[in-house]
Amino acid sequence: MSRARFDRTAMIFAAGRGERMRPLTDTCPKPLLRAGGKPLIEWQIERLAAAGYTTIVINHAWLGAQIEAALGDGSRWNVALRYSPEHDALETAGGIAHALPLIETRGEPAVFLAVSGDVHSDFDYTRLDARAAGLASQPEPGMHLVMVPNPPFHPAGDFALTDDGLLSLDAGLPRHTFGNIGLYDTRMFRALPRGAKEALSPYYRDAIAQRRASGELYDGKWENVGTPAQLAALDQELGGSGNSR
Repeated sequence: MSRARFDRTAMIFAAGRGERMRPLTDTCPKPLLRAGGKPLIEWQIERLAAAGYTTIVINHAWLGAQIEAALGDGSRWNVALRYSPEHDALETAGGIAHALPLIETRGEPAVFLAVSGDVHSDFDYTRLDARAAGLASQPEPGMHLVMVPNPPFHPAGDFALTDDGLLSLDAGLPRHTFGNIGLYDTRMFRALPRGAKEALSPYYRDAIAQRRASGELYDGKWENVGTPAQLAALDQELGGSGNSR
């Protein structure tokens, strides 16, 4: 199997309906809800651009035309924005498979960074450069996930971290929460047909079982903005006007 390349391409997941954020998301896609004076997704784009990412793929489904109209081609951030519209949200793995032609260059396998459009964090994406290069050099596809301390809304966590930096499902180890920041290899998703709806969970478990899933724990600022109350709190923290729309 040919090895992958790492060329600073990122994907922002923005296709979700945002049910817990209703009624705000009835007329506005969740990534365009504002905190600190700008849409949530713009905070992500700015941090990715600052870390040297030059191409950002954004998938969308619910009210996706608004996202494209608001963000444009990305030139204001000196990045190229590419859009992957989905008629119905394809879930995470399905969204990646659907967007592969935009993530890969000339159809070559690639390691890319994927983040959620509704996460706000101070995580420095340049910290993942060495990890991405390492994944790209491997003969088999793997992943690297950024874990965070368990927030109040998810006390059980998702995966454990072993002493050698691998992710584990061992029930005897303390678990952390996946921070929705991860590196993935496109070779993992080539067998999934474009347009198929598929979650990422089976891919996590398979990679962990094959010892091809590494992780790190980040204990800095990280917020999963899932409800109007969380959005209002973040807006206040960032010095916003109190108007989340």
